[in-house]
Amino acid sequence: MSVFSSRVIAAPSMRTVYGIAVAVCVAAACSKSDPPRQPSIPVSVTTVKRTSVPYIVIANGVAEPMQTVAVEAQVNGILNRVTFAEGQPVQAGQILFEIDSRPYVAVLEQARAQLVRDEAQAANARRDATRYAALIKEGYVTGSQADQAEATAASAAATVVADRANVSKAALDVANSTIRAPISGRTGSLLVRQGNLVKANSNPPLVVINQIQPILVRFAIPQSQLPDIQRYYRGGNALQVRATPSEGSGVPLMGTLAFIDNNVDSTTGTVLLKARFSNPEATLWPGQYTNVALQLYVDPNALTLPAPAIITGQQGTYVYIIDNAGSAKQQPVQVSRTVDSLSVIAGGLKEGQRVVLDGQSRLIPGSKVTIKGAPR
Repeated sequence: MSVFSSRVIAAPSMRTVYGIAVAVCVAAACSKSDPPRQPSIPVSVTTVKRTSVPYIVIANGVAEPMQTVAVEAQVNGILNRVTFAEGQPVQAGQILFEIDSRPYVAVLEQARAQLVRDEAQAANARRDATRYAALIKEGYVTGSQADQAEATAASAAATVVADRANVSKAALDVANSTIRAPISGRTGSLLVRQGNLVKANSNPPLVVINQIQPILVRFAIPQSQLPDIQRYYRGGNALQVRATPSEGSGVPLMGTLAFIDNNVDSTTGTVLLKARFSNPEATLWPGQYTNVALQLYVDPNALTLPAPAIITGQQGTYVYIIDNAGSAKQQPVQVSRTVDSLSVIAGGLKEGQRVVLDGQSRLIPGSKVTIKGAPR
């Protein structure tokens, strides 16, 4: 017998091989009929609610001063004094400029002296006319002499009237030598400096004053919205207007509608409106662009949804709603308008339905979802 013993391994039978092959085929078939389950997609949801929503007309506006005055000299002369700094706010009646008034004071004094002299002559002529009227009754003077005396008295009286007008004109010239602010507002660039010769009604003006407290904002709305605006404006309501500067701090101001133009611009099909703002902190500046929101009324029971939940596709607007099984379903909706970040739903949804607010980009109809946090 050999030192090394040999192990004999029996070959598997044909029946065993067949059984293994059948098991492998069954396992493969089962793997094809049961695909791997898709993971649920985390999303944020919101709820369709009813709430009060204002009806707002949105437009682009431009701020303009309530009043603008170009201050000009009314008399000629040397500018002796400027009493303000350019860009400074001024009050109505405040002295702005002083022109050398000495020539006009001299003219005024001369006119007053002329008036005194002519008043004395007129008084003497009137006494003569009175005496002649008495003497003609006694036959000491002729009628012609009495008429001449009366004419002289009347002429002297007219001269006095003319002298008084000259005095008033001279006094006005003296007063116009001091230029005061006709309105309260903010001054612009100073166009004439102290020591310059200024002329009456010259161009450019001495300075321009803009009244910016209060201030106006003009904006245009489509003519299709004019009937609604007229209806609520005629109702005696003070229509609220919000203006937000397009750039800068973006602090909004609240005002009221103050003006509706009396015609429609046939070129653009729009109507010009103006709103008035108190502008206490001078937030709005003339010429500044603003975003305007005109509130017509408040809908107390509007069906609403946050605007980010709305998706715009080739077939229109739609949302993803969550059914009871936790699946996302695509639902077409009709949006009547959007106010700030809130959309008013005209159809397609009901109050209380859950709608995907964030995570829609990963969804397809039928996707399983996991809701993050509590519904809002």
